[in-house]
Amino acid sequence: MSDDPIREWILSEGKATQITRISSIGGGCINRASRYDTDAGSFFVKTNRSIGPSMFEGEALGLGAMYETQTIRVPRPFKVGPLPTGGSYIIMEFIEFGASRADQSVLGRKLAEMHKARKSDKGFGFDVDNTIGSTPQINTWTSDWVKFYAEHRLGYQLKLALDQYGDSTIYQKGERLVKNLAPLFENVVIEPCLLHGDLWSGNITSDKNGEPVILDPACYYGHSEAEFGMSWCASFGGSFYDAYFEVMPEQPGFEKRRDVYLLYHYLNHYNLFGPGYRSSAMSIIDDYLRMLKV
Repeated sequence: MSDDPIREWILSEGKATQITRISSIGGGCINRASRYDTDAGSFFVKTNRSIGPSMFEGEALGLGAMYETQTIRVPRPFKVGPLPTGGSYIIMEFIEFGASRADQSVLGRKLAEMHKARKSDKGFGFDVDNTIGSTPQINTWTSDWVKFYAEHRLGYQLKLALDQYGDSTIYQKGERLVKNLAPLFENVVIEPCLLHGDLWSGNITSDKNGEPVILDPACYYGHSEAEFGMSWCASFGGSFYDAYFEVMPEQPGFEKRRDVYLLYHYLNHYNLFGPGYRSSAMSIIDDYLRMLKV
């Protein structure tokens, strides 16, 4: 292995003859981010000294799948590999961010176009497991959406809360909900759409032309509505949803199902950041148990 595989790739596959500047970019709490300026343009590089390449491989596959839809702008991934001193790296396209926030209606339309453009014939899941934050996200292919969401999303997080906090109350109530999700999906045709998977304001920006850009995905193929699960951290307004539903029409019972998708992310925040998120998750579970009378 090269002493510096990042430099080696940029000066060969990246078509550069010289690297003129390397500067650190702040923002990430898990990985170190750098900008490599060269005579062939700029590259964005993330490194992690303690995690092998599998996390970045999952990110690269997700970015690649979204990039191929040619709908909403994402950084194009180029190369993932191990670092000689341990850890891993990912090299991707450098996108110059603009000063303004992403236009909500353009974001809604382009996101819907991505959901419409890329479907899976394997069912619900993804070719690799990845991470949501730093929590493992299990993407085993499953033909039935309700089963996939119950088992690999809510069920996984509930078991984590039980193992981590000994929280048998949220586990037992949550399991009651998990076993009774089906009525929320009556009369709904669910197609496996390509989802970003972790769409909150920190992963949404715009390029210098004002076009929306989405970053740091936790991609999988799932029900399009699951994309709104982080809406409590994303400030999606009316114009976002209006534009989205013009392309992907709203399905019967959307409002009734909405919180079940928020629940996954509240549980994940509980598991990642502690009990401050427990009450939000618990109140969603209790509301559904009352609504479904189970």
